[in-house]
Amino acid sequence: MAAAGINKNIEIWIIEDNVSYRRTLLGLIERTKGMSCSQVFSSCEEAINKFEDADAPEIILLDIGLPGMSGIQGIEKFKTLSPQTHILILTVYDDNDNVFEALCAGASGYLLKDSSPEKIIESIKEVLAGGAPMNMKIAHKVLEIFTRFKPKKNDYGLTEREKEILQQMVAGLTKQQIAEKLFLSFHTVNTHLKNIYNKLHVNTRSGAVSKVYKENLL
Repeated sequence: MAAAGINKNIEIWIIEDNVSYRRTLLGLIERTKGMSCSQVFSSCEEAINKFEDADAPEIILLDIGLPGMSGIQGIEKFKTLSPQTHILILTVYDDNDNVFEALCAGASGYLLKDSSPEKIIESIKEVLAGGAPMNMKIAHKVLEIFTRFKPKKNDYGLTEREKEILQQMVAGLTKQQIAEKLFLSFHTVNTHLKNIYNKLHVNTRSGAVSKVYKENLL
């Protein structure tokens, strides 16, 4: 696929089964300087077949709820046929699952159909510049998704005393130094360390320290 240059229009394909909205998008693109749309489709299957005898576009404006293959399924197909082609979702679906699946499948941006014409054109340019445009509502959804999938801190059931001893061990203190600092007997510290190792599923001091850093336990 040739890169978009100064004297070459950005080639955009539209995949949308709503005839009225498809015409609206086509008119918007054709009226915009530097952009053109030579292909419009009502399904992913039609677009996939066209890849055989047409140059791949810079951008595909893609709906999700399509007859036959869904837009999300189509993303992977299009990215396989033309990895350089950017996929910009234009849909009515704003639920977390569709947003997450579309972005994971390789979509470069996600807009809702109530986006203004200016927003759509701006987003096309943003995608080509390496951005990932989204409606404000969708951006909030993405933040929710990241929060939901954020790894939870695991303390492995360590007691407060065990955490205290583990903290001193990570700081480099020996068993005897830990005992003196916490006013415990050497035997008590040794017993706590054995319990700590068992709970962390490690056998050595270095293994325990490594786990603390990797999993941010303290």
